[in-house]
Amino acid sequence: MHIEQIYTGCLSQGAYYIASDGEAAIIDPLRESRPYHDRLERDGAKLKYIFETHFHADFVSGHVSLSKETGAAIIYGPTANPSFDAIIAEDEQVFKIGKVTITALHTPGHTMESTTYLLKDEHGKNHCIFSGDTLFLGDVGRPDLAQKGADLTIQDLAGILFDSLRSKIMILEDDVIVYPAHGAGSACGKHMMKETVDTLGNQKKVNYALRADMTKAEFIEEVTDGLAPPPEYFPLNVKMNKEGYDSLDNIIEKGTKQLDANAFEKLATSSGAVMLDVRNQKDFMEAHIPNSIFIGIDGGFAPWVGALIGDTEQTILLIAPEGRVEETITRLSRVGFDNTLGFLDGGIATWKAAGKEIASMKSVSADTLKEKIKEGAPVFDVRKDGEFNNAHIPSAKHTSLEFLNSHLDAFPEEEPFYVHCAGGYRSVIAASILKARGVHNVIDVAGGFKAIKEAGIEIVS
Repeated sequence: MHIEQIYTGCLSQGAYYIASDGEAAIIDPLRESRPYHDRLERDGAKLKYIFETHFHADFVSGHVSLSKETGAAIIYGPTANPSFDAIIAEDEQVFKIGKVTITALHTPGHTMESTTYLLKDEHGKNHCIFSGDTLFLGDVGRPDLAQKGADLTIQDLAGILFDSLRSKIMILEDDVIVYPAHGAGSACGKHMMKETVDTLGNQKKVNYALRADMTKAEFIEEVTDGLAPPPEYFPLNVKMNKEGYDSLDNIIEKGTKQLDANAFEKLATSSGAVMLDVRNQKDFMEAHIPNSIFIGIDGGFAPWVGALIGDTEQTILLIAPEGRVEETITRLSRVGFDNTLGFLDGGIATWKAAGKEIASMKSVSADTLKEKIKEGAPVFDVRKDGEFNNAHIPSAKHTSLEFLNSHLDAFPEEEPFYVHCAGGYRSVIAASILKARGVHNVIDVAGGFKAIKEAGIEIVS
C-alpha cells in the first residue's frame, strides 16, 4: 500500500494518491492531470476510482478530465447530484483497491453530500481517513457554503456536522491518521493548523470542535462565530464541479495566444478584459501598464484572483514573466478562470519598446512612514482580521484585502495615504486595484508590518 499526499501550497489543498497491487485511487484531484498520470506510470498502476469528498467551492477539481482520460469511475457520497456519470455511494459502501478497501462514510454538515473516506489496510485495520472539508486539523468545515433551502439554516448545517463528527469520525481509533482536504490559509475554515497530517487521537485533544464534553449548542455557536463572508467565486466553482468544464488543453491553447503591444492594447480596449500582471511586485512597482492589476504568481495567487476578480467569466490578458505563461493559465484554471485571451509577448519590455505609456507605484520605507504618522498621515492596513486584531498601528484603518472592492469609498480622494500588509505582497495588490479604479494618491509601505515593527513604530493589540 502506498499513500501520497499531493499538497498545493497556493490553494492550501491536499489531494491524495493511493496505490495497492496494481490498482490506484485518487481523492480530490486538482484540475491538471499530468501529475497523476506520472504517478500511475511510475507504479505501473491502473486508476480505478476518483473519490470526491464533496462539491468543492474553493477550487475546480480534476475529476471530470481525469475520468475521461483513464476511464476511472467518479465516486461521490450520498445525496450528490452531478450532471455527469458518477457512482453515488451509499453510506458505508465499500470500494476495493488492490489489497485495501475504502469505505464511504456519509458525514454531512459542511455540505449535505460531504463524505469521509475510511481506508482499511490489507489486514482490515482502520488506517486513515480522507476527511475532505468535514474535519480539518485544528478546525472543521464551515457550514455556510452549502446550498441552503428555506428550511435549512447555517445553524441546522452546523448541528448536522456535530452529529456527523461524533457518530462517524470520533468513534474511530486514536491512531487513525487524518488526511484533510485543506490546511492553514484556506478560506474553508477558521483555525486550521499549519500541519497537514495528524492522528485522530491528537485532534481529539487539540481541536476545539472535538471536545468530548461539548454540547451541540456549544458546537453550533463556536463553529458559526466569526465566519467571514465567503469569496464571490465559491458558488461558481461549485457549479463547475457539479456540471463539468472545458479541458485544460483547450484553455491553455486559447490563453497562450501571443500578442504584440498594439494587439494587446486593442484587445484590452475592445474586450473589457482585466490586464493581470503576475510578475514580482518590485518589478510591477517599477513599471507596469496603466490600469493593470497586480497579483503575483509567486504569492497566494489563485485564491486572490478568485477573491478579487470574482467572476470566473471575466476575460483576462496576461503580463507574465518569461516562460511562465502556461503555468499562470493552469493556476487560473484551478479556481475556474478559464477565459485568458492571450499574453503580452515579450512582457513589459515589448510595451516600452512600442513607446506605450508606463506607470509606476510610489513606495516609502517604514522609517519614512514613522515620520508621516507623526504628521497625521492616513494609514490603511489590508491584512486579515486576525492579523490586525493581534497587532496594528493605533491610527491605522483596517480594510482587509479580500473585501477591498466593497470598500473603495473608504480611501481619501486627494490626500496621500499609506497602505501596508505583512510583507509587501498584498499591499501592492491593493494599491494596484486602487490605481486601476482611479485612486492615484496611494503609497505602498515597503516591507510591510515586519518593517514597521523593526522601525519602532508604536503597535497596539
